[in-house]
Amino acid sequence: MTTSPAPARPRRRAFLAGAAALAVAGGAFPAAPAHAVNATHTTVVSAKPAAWTPHALDGTVYRILQVGNRVYLAGSFTKVRNANTTAQLAMPRLVAFDATTGRIDTTFKPAVNGTVKALAASADGRSLYLGGAFTTINGVAAPRVARVDAATGARVAGFAPAALNNQVNDMRLVGNRLLVGGAFQTVGGVTRRGLAALNATTGAADASVDLRLDGARVTSSGATSPVKVEALDVSADGGRLVFAGNFSTVSGAARHQLAVADLGATGATLSGWATTRYQPQCAKTMPAYLRGVDISPDGAWFAVVTTGGPFPGTLCDTAARFEFGAATAGKQPTWANYTGGDTLLSVAVTGAAVYVGGHQRWLDNPSGRNSAGPGAVSRPGVGAINPTTGKALAWNPTKDRGVGTADLYATDRGLWLGSDTVTVAGEYHARVAFLPLP
Repeated sequence: MTTSPAPARPRRRAFLAGAAALAVAGGAFPAAPAHAVNATHTTVVSAKPAAWTPHALDGTVYRILQVGNRVYLAGSFTKVRNANTTAQLAMPRLVAFDATTGRIDTTFKPAVNGTVKALAASADGRSLYLGGAFTTINGVAAPRVARVDAATGARVAGFAPAALNNQVNDMRLVGNRLLVGGAFQTVGGVTRRGLAALNATTGAADASVDLRLDGARVTSSGATSPVKVEALDVSADGGRLVFAGNFSTVSGAARHQLAVADLGATGATLSGWATTRYQPQCAKTMPAYLRGVDISPDGAWFAVVTTGGPFPGTLCDTAARFEFGAATAGKQPTWANYTGGDTLLSVAVTGAAVYVGGHQRWLDNPSGRNSAGPGAVSRPGVGAINPTTGKALAWNPTKDRGVGTADLYATDRGLWLGSDTVTVAGEYHARVAFLPLP
């Protein structure tokens, strides 16, 4: 199977490590959860999924977020059901369930009229920010961003976001700024291509984040798309932003699909960190081919995953590690792991592993051309890479491939997978699975 364009994998996820348990029907909330990148693990997770997770029966799970003892799934699905039951529940695009038992909370039922692709929790854990393609929530206008009560799904009073004219693909909460990345070109009628910030309390546009993304890429066949951000991540200390998408310049400086910015009290400024490794073209049908980014728990480096096809000498169809180091140009990857012709959509760095997901067949396959080249190892749908060597780890639960694994999200209990498929480790786990730590 050749590489094909795939939806942006969202992207990475903020785990609220210090959150206390949320009662399923509106009880105690976490007091002041700590925002962080994917949880740090000292070992690789189990290859056998937990049996208690619920199932999404159609569409795709694009985003997973845990707050205390409650897990939220977001995506394009419309029906879900509990494990070991047959009753289907109409709960489109956003659902909550208990992180220990997997039981779906039928009282949390916001009405969202379009796909949800991004989630972030408020600092106190009492509310959720949503991003996606939707335009209303609970019957009220919500142009691609909304805020809802984490227990009931009701709209949070006083949050009236500035209108975005196209979808949101990813978001992070940093202090009182909600950073959003997507395909939008305007925010509140003002030009803000692909990346912007909103006031987390009011939803008003925050002009302090204006990095002026520009230069939509065009392939040799003329294929192009609007300037956009496919994925973004923020370091655990809130000081660095990494973002990837369709752009060639940021703040007037050359930045090919990938950029780093410094975040501070006064806003965002472009870092001197730069690489030209994503300047070359991959497939002629794909002007931009980066799909996921994730910063390491220690904040020293990050991983990037791509689509694009098997093109020698490029970083198409790879996972790659980059060090932050000095903020200079000419950065090269510490390592790159090649699929040999298949898309990677998602990545999660835990310390013990760099987990990657997509519709890949292999890892360790630099010589493969939609085939298993010398040294290739079978890793269908999901795999794990040694963070130091860049070689595939032995971990191999296997997964049906579909469009691919859209989200990987590590908590202190294990690793969540979100996708458009139904089989993990040979077992039925429709569109969501949890692989616990041993």
